[in-house]
Amino acid sequence: MVNPQPAPDGQQDRLRESVGPVGTAVIAMANTAPTLSIGIGLGLISLDAGSAVPAMVLIAAVLVLGIALAFSRLNRVERDLGASYTWVGRTLGPWLGFQCGWVTLAGTTIYLAYGSQVCGSLVLAFANECHLASAFGLALNPSSIALSTTVGLIALIGLTYLALRGADLVARIQTPLIVFEYLVLIGFCGYAAIRGTHHVALAWFNPMTAPSAKLAATGIILCVYCFWGWDSAFSLTEETHDARDSSRAGFGSIFLMLGLFLLAAIGFERYFSLDALGANGAQLLPYLGTQIAKQPLAALPLLAMLFSSVASLQTGVVPNARGALAMGRDGALGRIWTRVSLKHGTPAAGTLLIAGIAAAIAVLGIGIGTLNQFITAMATSVGILVSGYYGLAGLACAWRFRGEVRDGVWPALRSVILPLISAACMLGLGAFLAVSNWQQADGFALNAQNGRFLALVPMSVVAVGLLVSAWAKWGRKAPYFASRRAVAPAVPLLEESAL
Repeated sequence: MVNPQPAPDGQQDRLRESVGPVGTAVIAMANTAPTLSIGIGLGLISLDAGSAVPAMVLIAAVLVLGIALAFSRLNRVERDLGASYTWVGRTLGPWLGFQCGWVTLAGTTIYLAYGSQVCGSLVLAFANECHLASAFGLALNPSSIALSTTVGLIALIGLTYLALRGADLVARIQTPLIVFEYLVLIGFCGYAAIRGTHHVALAWFNPMTAPSAKLAATGIILCVYCFWGWDSAFSLTEETHDARDSSRAGFGSIFLMLGLFLLAAIGFERYFSLDALGANGAQLLPYLGTQIAKQPLAALPLLAMLFSSVASLQTGVVPNARGALAMGRDGALGRIWTRVSLKHGTPAAGTLLIAGIAAAIAVLGIGIGTLNQFITAMATSVGILVSGYYGLAGLACAWRFRGEVRDGVWPALRSVILPLISAACMLGLGAFLAVSNWQQADGFALNAQNGRFLALVPMSVVAVGLLVSAWAKWGRKAPYFASRRAVAPAVPLLEESAL
């Protein structure tokens, strides 16, 4: 039994250094969930970007790499599981820093809510593939949002328990799942890329071929969202033996995602028409399996997506609880978020709270629309939030290391220019998409396809964050808001020579 009681003085908010370089990389790669993103995301992105999906992937990758440079540079001089929350707070001020932490916490919790529904739907779909169409008189319909939510929440409970046991255990569990899903993904998408009959066209790599600027922005934001998860490596930085492990894992997962995304995008467009891509958007990878192979091999892509959804749920809980722990020990959130399990050295109370809140959101989302509509709506909304905190992290890096523009071309590019360009693009895309969503609807409706609902989700998250931060400053008198710079980190800063 996990004991989330306060530890002795001076140990309450300290985590155990238990994750090695391989474990950090595994958690980062699992959190990006490439098989799930490809299986669901690329088909949906093609509805916005048309044949220009590879172009959207490349643009998103360049922007994400600029932000990854910022994370890596900041982590070199300040190891803190709060990551962007801490770095932005120290550099641009605690109000913006709090928003980074809050948006990350809220965005990941929203993902856990609809991610559990996706997981439940995939479990039911795989049961159907195994000729199990009903159980206890109940039809196992993968399209049923209520049933998918129920099954997904059962999975979330089990995965939360494993997360309570420690990040090292999570990494060990994830390793065989990742190997399996990557082999399946490369095998099927590689076959489609080689045997497809449509010729590769330069238009696939031209973002100007997207139907409109709004649809192009939506496609890029969704691609950025599909890359989301690489930064979870930096949430584990205090549990790693070497700060460089986080940077290596983050960059490694980005480049791996880029390769897999391009392979899949080219394979899909080589093998299917645009109409077929759009018609099978949310089930594109399983559909590819049925077109290439016969059963039981045709079910492998669906099983790989199921493993990917399980992996992303489990690894989603891990970094989110650590971000909340960082905010709690600064006083920005309540002390309950700092309660660490004495036995396992994990943020037990935060992990349980996050899972509970995600479960409540999943239940509330049942009446908003169909499962696919709810997934698309939440992915778009969370994508806007992700672009916001990525943008702030890039700005913090550029401002904090602005003096390096005089140290040579590479230091200037690495620490200032590329993070700044990526930050400006991320913030601009997020704002443009939010405004466009708002303008496309004449009125508000609690519906996953309503543009104003899509815009109000991220706006509401930010608004609630402002209220919580105001209470933290004036009600709780949090030390985090005592000055422009946040309180000192729990882990000593690293010397440049040691990196």
